[in-house]
Amino acid sequence: MAEVSTIYFVGAGPGDPELITVKGKKLLEEADVVVYAGSLVKEKILGYCRKGVEIHNSASMDLEEITGIMVKAAREGRRVVRLHTGDTAFYSALNEQASVLEREGMAYGVVPGVSSASASAASLGRELTMPEVSQTVIVTRIAGRTPVPEAEKLSSLASHGATMCIFLSVDKIERVVEELSVGYPPDTPAAVVYRASWEDERVLTGTLGDIAARVKEAGITRQAIIMVGRSLAGDGKKSKLYDKEFKHGYRK
Repeated sequence: MAEVSTIYFVGAGPGDPELITVKGKKLLEEADVVVYAGSLVKEKILGYCRKGVEIHNSASMDLEEITGIMVKAAREGRRVVRLHTGDTAFYSALNEQASVLEREGMAYGVVPGVSSASASAASLGRELTMPEVSQTVIVTRIAGRTPVPEAEKLSSLASHGATMCIFLSVDKIERVVEELSVGYPPDTPAAVVYRASWEDERVLTGTLGDIAARVKEAGITRQAIIMVGRSLAGDGKKSKLYDKEFKHGYRK
């Protein structure tokens, strides 16, 4: 009987195949079975797989079908990779899949990836935290077909004035702006990054007051991150890290 293998959840990164981690790439190269989120993962990344690998597109599958493929293959001793877009920590449905594997007594590992939030910040050439401007980043979404807890409504989170990265919400950009306006003034820097790191990436910049109009004009309705906050202006105070007057363990 074959030894049961460990199933690996791998974050593929935001789109650019070169933004997968070295460990994630190595697991793809060694995999016998790959189940990938075909609605979002760029197929080019499957080029890392060896010839003859068994590949399943999970776009039309339900939870039982996805986990069934993984469990069966792992019990046969085959190396299994479940490939998710971005980073497995955000909106990946990792928990519900892992719960099934735990009930089935299957071992699994998780390899994080580059989030589209990080890729979007890179496209903007901006740091999301700025000294004395914002030291907090909120990752969230607006309620849609999937609700959010009442305490996490955008209008409540906006009261913090922190940098905000809003997933899965660009089709509701007007509602997003309306709720954010409870806590952010209209001149707050805002941006929308469509398909960060893909060849057809688009970056829209503006303010909370005009970003909705820019998005509507561009016709962007999906696969975009909304970002808002004073840090996006890039004009905060300098950090202490490289201040020649600031002493620490590596610089006297």
